Amino acid sequence: MSILVELNLFGRDYEQEMRPLIRAFLPGADFEVNHYEAEEEAMRDIVSKAEKDGGELLLLAPNPANDYSFCMLLLEDRFRIRIYKRGELIGRADADRVDPDRKAFRNRVAREVYQVLAKETGRQLPWGILTGVRPTKLVYEAITDGWSEDAIRSHMQEEYCCSDQKIETSITIAKREHEILSGMDYQNGYSIYIGIPFCPTTCAYCSFTSYPLSRFGKLADDYLDALEKEIQFLGTCRPKQRLSTVYIGGGTPTALNEAQLERLLQMVQKYLPMDEVLEYTVEAGRPDSVTEGKMRLLKEYGVSRISINPQSMRQRTLDLIGRRHTAEQIVEAFRLARACGHTNINMDIIIGLTGENPDDVSYTLSEIEKLDPENLTVHTLALKRAARLTTERENYEGMEATGVTEMLARTIAYAGAHGYKPYYLYRQKNMAENLENVGYARPGKEGIYNILIMEEKQTILAAGAGAMSKFVFYGEDRIERVENVKSLTDYISRVDEMIERKREFLANNKL
Repeated sequence: MSILVELNLFGRDYEQEMRPLIRAFLPGADFEVNHYEAEEEAMRDIVSKAEKDGGELLLLAPNPANDYSFCMLLLEDRFRIRIYKRGELIGRADADRVDPDRKAFRNRVAREVYQVLAKETGRQLPWGILTGVRPTKLVYEAITDGWSEDAIRSHMQEEYCCSDQKIETSITIAKREHEILSGMDYQNGYSIYIGIPFCPTTCAYCSFTSYPLSRFGKLADDYLDALEKEIQFLGTCRPKQRLSTVYIGGGTPTALNEAQLERLLQMVQKYLPMDEVLEYTVEAGRPDSVTEGKMRLLKEYGVSRISINPQSMRQRTLDLIGRRHTAEQIVEAFRLARACGHTNINMDIIIGLTGENPDDVSYTLSEIEKLDPENLTVHTLALKRAARLTTERENYEGMEATGVTEMLARTIAYAGAHGYKPYYLYRQKNMAENLENVGYARPGKEGIYNILIMEEKQTILAAGAGAMSKFVFYGEDRIERVENVKSLTDYISRVDEMIERKREFLANNKL
């Protein structure tokens, strides 16, 4: 049964900040959001009159039919917050002379809401009020600015209510990232992402831009025609800078047939300045897309890092989430890649998958141990609105995962015992038990592109349907994005427009 949440906002619009925080405490919440616009002076008068008369500030009568109602008056330098449960007041916060800086103001508001919900639910969130994608970015920047570890710990506790464990994880990862990036001149370089939006089938948890081959495979050649134009353009964008990394993702790039895959690899070789590239990654995520010919092509064209992703080694789980391949095929694909000479292989797993418990994760790890990949990436399931696990959730009722925090603990223990070090971390909205995704690697095998994009340290030029170029302006604390259309057919017909968007941006901005 869903939880009905009413969010009433007066003044500053903090919907994007409040939704994920509230949902972290109240999973599955359905929101009714109301924005009330009025002149700030009029809102101040409402507050002054109510408080002068000694009465309770009633921003809006809460609807007792809703499980929770949040009424928030957020002015430039003060706030009034009232939180109700089925019409009864359960929390309030009033503050005057609040720091008008938007970030500090937002954090103060979030902490007040956090404390009420923590008391109401009897829970603390491991990442506190941090709901964004990049919690380690804060720590990385603090290390760069010369903060001591003790100062970082205090700040993360007091400002963001983070748990001790997550703080230590953040410090460990940020230090490793800093060490790796200090060895490269990333500010005078750039990276390229190439998106291949085809997959053998669409997994139940997936919301990425991907199209099943059974329906859209006939468009693959037309897509490559369009993509070639964009890759050719990207090769001309930064003539005075070094290309640091190339990442071909998806979808599943190896869903292309061998001739199409070779054509793609030839484009990269022909149009991009690959001579000094530090890392060249191709995702071969679905084992049912792996062939000996494709693995040999990747090796022949200089690909230095690949991913073969089981997600789970339990066959019943693979069937349930729509992977359409066997656990045996995962092993076969990995061994085939090894036989073709690949020496830096990543394997993704997902904790929190439908129907699984900690012992299932332990089983998956024990099977991965036999293969001994250089990288292990541990994702926590994030339920996206467009994924079938969400849109068809009635089909999965009663099959929710149990013990996701324990699953994460087992992956941490496994990584430590097998020589893997954490080197990047990111989060997504609606993650199971408010956890995170962590990339582990044997020393010297870390994915440089993953660090660059997660910490937003380098300009990433992107090609393909749904791809987003990200331009970093050093010294300005500014990042600008230029997006491509997501629709496969729109991309094919409008690729010239996608190129022109980037050309115009580069002409109007000095990086």
